[in-house]
This record gives sequence, C-alpha cells and structure tokens, in this order.
Amino acid sequence: MQDKFIECPELAGKTIHAFRIHRDVGDGTNVEIKLTDGTSFSCSISVRPEVKASLYKGGTGTPEVLQKYEI
Repeated sequence: MQDKFIECPELAGKTIHAFRIHRDVGDGTNVEIKLTDGTSFSCSISVRPEVKASLYKGGTGTPEVLQKYEI
C-alpha cells in the first residue's frame, strides 16, 4: 500500500495562536489551528468502516477458508 499524505507548505513558519481538537462521535474528529496572522487551518479525521467476510468449512483442526469477501 502506498503512503498518502497531505502537505501544507503554506503553514510553514507561521505561529500558532490556539490549537483545538473537537471530538465528534458522529463525523470524526476536527482539528482547528488558529494562527497569529488571522488565518485558521482545520482538518477532519474520520475512520471508515471496513467490512470483511469469509465462507469456511469448520470441523476439527484449522477451518478451511473457501471464499473471502471484502468491500
């Protein structure tokens, strides 16, 4: 899997006035950074659900996986 990130070069060298983390159990977590030059930066962090399933044949020993499913 390739690492992905967001680069924000416009923030380099700026001074932080206030830093807040707002937890929201519905939409995720919001980070707000207020800068001394009157600008603000915000980002939202959320976790996407991952669904995996498998069809297997049980019995004694290790189950035999017949099919794997992913969304």
